[in-house]
Amino acid sequence: SRGINAEYGGIIPVMGMLRDHTNAQFKSLMEITAVDVPSREYRFELIYCLLSHHYNSRCIVKTYTDELTPVDSLTPIYKAADWGEREVWDMYGVYFAGHPDLRRILTDYGFQGHPQRKDFPLTGYTEVRYDNELGRIVYEPVEVAQEFRRFELDTPWELFPKHRETPAHLLEQGEEEVKEEK
Repeated sequence: SRGINAEYGGIIPVMGMLRDHTNAQFKSLMEITAVDVPSREYRFELIYCLLSHHYNSRCIVKTYTDELTPVDSLTPIYKAADWGEREVWDMYGVYFAGHPDLRRILTDYGFQGHPQRKDFPLTGYTEVRYDNELGRIVYEPVEVAQEFRRFELDTPWELFPKHRETPAHLLEQGEEEVKEEK
């Protein structure tokens, strides 16, 4: 595997060269995915996985963008980019300029937001359920049944569970049970 970082404005020339150059021949786009890192200036990392059947080789091309900057669509170069770009649009909200049919593919048409973004709430915004009385699907705002609780996970006795000391009253109780069995 090889890796290339490309500027978001230069993704078309880079991918075209990788597909058409005789020493590369990456004719197959295997997948497109993304990673969201909100702490970065360009929070979305787009990852394109290419395959060269001629050289039995793979190449990973990465580019970066933010919420507002569109990335050029690869559908003119790779027809397989169509569904992958729709998925990244649906899940992350990365816009692909020049895409022939950029619409949701995994979520419902009325879905608000992009669920793979780190700032999307884990519970979502709406709950979808079937109502027997109405005989149809109902969309309702999510109601959290309990207040937010903070769990202290750094309790000293759970850091090394195999090395914690057994309380004295449990040791005494264990010794009494052993005596009773004899």
